[in-house]
Amino acid sequence: MTFALALLLVVMLLLGAPLFAVILAATMLGFYSAGIDFTVIAAELYRIANTPLLVALPLFTLAGYVLSECNTSERLLRLTRAWFGWMPFGLAIISLLTCAAFTAFTGASGVTIIALGALLLPVLVKEGYQSKFSLGLVTTSGSLGLLLPPSVPLILYGIIVQQLDIGEKFTLPQLFLAGFLPCLLMIALLIAWAIWANRGVKLDQTPFTWPEAIASIKAIAWELPLPLFIMVGIFGGYLAISEVAAATALYVLVIEGFIYKEIQLANLTKIISDAMQMLGGILLILGVSMAFTNYLIDAEVPMHLFGWVKEHVNDKLSFLLLLNLFLLVLGAILDIFSALVIVVPLIVPIAVSYGIHPIHLGIIFLANMQIGYLTPPVGMNLFIASYRFNKSITELYQATLPFMLILLVAVFIITYIPWLSLWFLAP
Repeated sequence: MTFALALLLVVMLLLGAPLFAVILAATMLGFYSAGIDFTVIAAELYRIANTPLLVALPLFTLAGYVLSECNTSERLLRLTRAWFGWMPFGLAIISLLTCAAFTAFTGASGVTIIALGALLLPVLVKEGYQSKFSLGLVTTSGSLGLLLPPSVPLILYGIIVQQLDIGEKFTLPQLFLAGFLPCLLMIALLIAWAIWANRGVKLDQTPFTWPEAIASIKAIAWELPLPLFIMVGIFGGYLAISEVAAATALYVLVIEGFIYKEIQLANLTKIISDAMQMLGGILLILGVSMAFTNYLIDAEVPMHLFGWVKEHVNDKLSFLLLLNLFLLVLGAILDIFSALVIVVPLIVPIAVSYGIHPIHLGIIFLANMQIGYLTPPVGMNLFIASYRFNKSITELYQATLPFMLILLVAVFIITYIPWLSLWFLAP
């Protein structure tokens, strides 16, 4: 009977049933078969809701949604082009840096492709970059900021691991610090590839002029201090993460609604609704997934999994290799938020047993998920770019393949050189 119900849940998932409903049903089935009261599920939902860090998620999400609905992307592109467009291969470098910054604030690579891709792609082609290269660059760049603060996936990983209370303790600011060097490594390798791939191409450059440089700063003057404010607030110890998130959301609403006047009250209602619907779905999945994790722990599933891994994997380096392969496959079939809430509770105890720091594991996990955005069959960036630029999926596969291989190299460097993620913990 239990097997038949479990099979029914798999069929429901394949037919498109909501993920949270399938996980909740699996949790209830597990507790029922074990004779455990269902109030455990409600208690888990309450425990998640009572997490102090959770307050930051809706506020940062709202700020990101508001920025994505305004002309922030155009002002950001104008600024970087005015100041760095004169450099050789400057526009490719500008594209990578601008997309990384924009993704960090919006928390969604798809939004970056929609908002910035439409601006960058025609400009890249116009300045002499090959169409295939430009398409691959824009599609790939959308996921680069996931390791930078105030990235929502980073915050979510921190919440999940802190709930598990496994391994060495860490704070969210430490997790933010851990993402800087790995993200810079990815950007640097992609810049090197951009220069190499276009070494024989004659490119136009944007001449530097002081009037345009100053005008570009004036245009974005109210939004430009935002990253500095967040960094100082978090790393300076002046504000808690939730306070930084609240101040960020309020500041963004004020400047976009009353200074730039690009958000009207009627639009704001829809933006808030869209942002909270997206976040509500994530939190619902998170709550029921943590309840499901409790059932798995009671059933000693992690212990059996740990025993199997220990039996077949003899050392840390081999485990890291298998972990990367597993996460690459995972990123190809699950979106980043579902992967976080379902898989992280299972792999953290095993990784910690091999001496892997939870912070390092988090960076490895998210770096792999970035590549998952570009990997068939579910690679979200591929489908969004296909729709946005009216290109076939096959054409996008070919365009993004070199960039994906470069990112794979970066992931293996990040995996086997923990210092890149843990430099601030060095004695």
